Amino acid sequence: MSFDPAVILDRWPEVLSGLGVTLGTWIVGVVIGLVLGFILALMQRGLGRVVRAAVRVVIEIVRGTPFLVQLFILYYGGPGFGLVLDPIGAGLLGLGLYAGAYFAEIFRAGFESVPKGQVEAAACLGMGRATILMRIVLPQMLVVILPALVNMVILLSKETAILSIVTIPELTFVIRGIGAETFAFVETTLALALIYWGLVEVAAGFGRWAERRVGRFLVPAS
Repeated sequence: MSFDPAVILDRWPEVLSGLGVTLGTWIVGVVIGLVLGFILALMQRGLGRVVRAAVRVVIEIVRGTPFLVQLFILYYGGPGFGLVLDPIGAGLLGLGLYAGAYFAEIFRAGFESVPKGQVEAAACLGMGRATILMRIVLPQMLVVILPALVNMVILLSKETAILSIVTIPELTFVIRGIGAETFAFVETTLALALIYWGLVEVAAGFGRWAERRVGRFLVPAS
């Protein structure tokens, strides 16, 4: 059988629809993960030992188990615990929780990168904790953790492919369906790989631009 790119080109509306779902779940999952990760990182700094230990256990469990297993438990096992979610809800929640555990570790490392002396000096000057966080800690830690944040965002773009197992009509689900209908598995798999590669390159390019902007903004000129 000859190689026929028209298999994908003839179904481009379906492919674009799947790509739109992939982009939407990716963006929402990243936002949920960033917010959750930041909260978890703060909880590891400012709360009691028991709470910190509990947060640590949750983070390690999420980071130590495959996203595929977590999504299966959340979607198919959730009803057993009274948690009934539609595919989109389960996918977004699962991706957000998975991302949050990794982002929490990135933020934790960022917090630890800021010299304690600067925080103590700011407190001696009468700055409140929120002011210290916004004006002293966050600007400095952002320079340190931005590459890791960008790398994690890129990894999450590829994790969206796993959402197809709960029948979310994202890119992988749609293209696999086209391949099953047409038996053009080579063409569809190659198209899927190229589209994800394009997404990764766009995200990486944006990350490099953001790193340059943050570096120029925060590092004083000599």
